[in-house]
Amino acid sequence: MQPTLIRRQLGGLVPPKIATPSLLSSGTGAGLSPLVNFYSKLPKGPAPTTASGGIKARYFNGKNASAAPLLFTILGIFTLGYTIDYQMHLKHHKNHAH
Repeated sequence: MQPTLIRRQLGGLVPPKIATPSLLSSGTGAGLSPLVNFYSKLPKGPAPTTASGGIKARYFNGKNASAAPLLFTILGIFTLGYTIDYQMHLKHHKNHAH
C-alpha cells in the first residue's frame, strides 16, 4: 500500500493537526498527550436518537399508525388509470361503432 492511501484511510480516525509524524513515531508515550486530551473531550456512549420525520414515521409508526396514505395512493393510481382507459375507449367509439 502506498503511504498516501494509508494516510487517507487514517485521516478520519486521527485529526491531522494533533497527530503529527514526530509525535507518533517517537518511542515514548508522553508525546501523545495532546492526542489523548483531544479524544478524552469527545462525548462517550451512543449517539442520541433524533426524531426523524418523513412519511413512514408520520403514518406507519407510533400510536397514530394508519395505512390510509397507502390506500389513497393505490386508489389514486387506479382512478388515473381508469380515467385514461375510459378516454381512450371514447376515442375509439368516436369513429368506429361496435
